[in-house]
Amino acid sequence: MLYELYNLHNEISFFNIFRYITFRTIYGGLTAFLICFLLGPIVIKKLARMQIGQFIQNDGPKTHLEKEGTPTMGGILIMFSIVASTLLWARPSNHYVTIILLTVLSFGFIGFLDDYQKVLKKRNLGLTARGKFILQIIAGFGISCLIYNCPDFNTEITIPFIKSLSPDLGIWYIPFATLVIVGTSNAVNLTDGLDGLAIGPIIVAAVTYMLFAYVTSHLKIAQYLQIQHIASCGEISVICGILAGAGLGFLWFNAHPAQIFMGDAGSIPLGAILGTIAVVTKQEIVLLVVGGLFVIEALSVIIQVGYFKLTHGKRVFRMAPLHHHFELKGWPESKVIVRFWIIAITLALISLSTLKIR
Repeated sequence: MLYELYNLHNEISFFNIFRYITFRTIYGGLTAFLICFLLGPIVIKKLARMQIGQFIQNDGPKTHLEKEGTPTMGGILIMFSIVASTLLWARPSNHYVTIILLTVLSFGFIGFLDDYQKVLKKRNLGLTARGKFILQIIAGFGISCLIYNCPDFNTEITIPFIKSLSPDLGIWYIPFATLVIVGTSNAVNLTDGLDGLAIGPIIVAAVTYMLFAYVTSHLKIAQYLQIQHIASCGEISVICGILAGAGLGFLWFNAHPAQIFMGDAGSIPLGAILGTIAVVTKQEIVLLVVGGLFVIEALSVIIQVGYFKLTHGKRVFRMAPLHHHFELKGWPESKVIVRFWIIAITLALISLSTLKIR
């Protein structure tokens, strides 16, 4: 009798661990990593056989010409690992989990269409900039409306370092959230130009927001840190762990020299996921710091284009986005990548300090 009770207690204890967010976050991340790691070689061979290779534009750095033909659209692998791991370890009944999955599918479809035009139909630039932007706005607006209507969500904005100030945007939160999601999607897309350059900071940002989501969902910690408490936000920690794990698995093959590129099928939805997580966790403004590297890359393009038009042909940088500028200055690709990763990690640490500094 005692032996049976002991076994029953052990069985109950074993199944109880699946209730813990920390356990599911760790193993969700490991699952996503293993899916990418194990399926990576299969996907690379399949894409190579289908001749789905990277198309290099003639106006880019000449050193990139040797990358032409490298399998691309690897973002499909990342998205699959995220969706599969989320269904296994997160709780689909949680409204924020459902919203993240819809973000993956909607923005992943936009990225796939863009890659399809570039790679399969051999159109150099893929979808037109206007067409892609309109699709992103529609998807971002839909996601923002869903977030706005969540029962435990409020429309106040968290201001880093000034916790006593939380402006309430009301219905105007929807266009604001749309701007965050679409802006982050495009910023990550612009950063994805070197081997592992975009996925590294994505991993760093995912781990950072994993911590943000956890403290936001924990009542006592949230009260102590004087941040908004959202109980159902805890599942976002699991999503962030999965995002980090998928990123690590993909980085195994995307590290310099890359065996596969994520393409727009990866960069566009990854940025949108990050933006959605920032909105859900009420850390929208601090995303400018967490994803500061993406912001810098996007600003370099805006500055370059704006200055070029104002001065009728003059340039601020040798080439935009910024990583190409350093390449043309003679930096080896690996140096650019690692130094940009260092910047991303530093900015992530600064952003975490906003939890305590007020």
